[in-house]
Amino acid sequence: MDILVFKTNIVDKNQIPLIAKWLSPLNGILKWNIDWHDKDKILRIESNRLQPEEVEIILQKAGYYCEELE
Repeated sequence: MDILVFKTNIVDKNQIPLIAKWLSPLNGILKWNIDWHDKDKILRIESNRLQPEEVEIILQKAGYYCEELE
């Protein structure tokens, strides 16, 4: 299992259903959450077989900023 961590510009909890809609087609996501207390609105994804670039591309297509953190 991998834990992927991303900096995002997701600002509103009301966006969760839209984010879920965009992330759901990606194979290998076991669980995900957003740290609302972090200024960078960190998206954490527990996954099997998921490449960080896939997450970045799909969320950018949805209109969000998404950058993997080391």
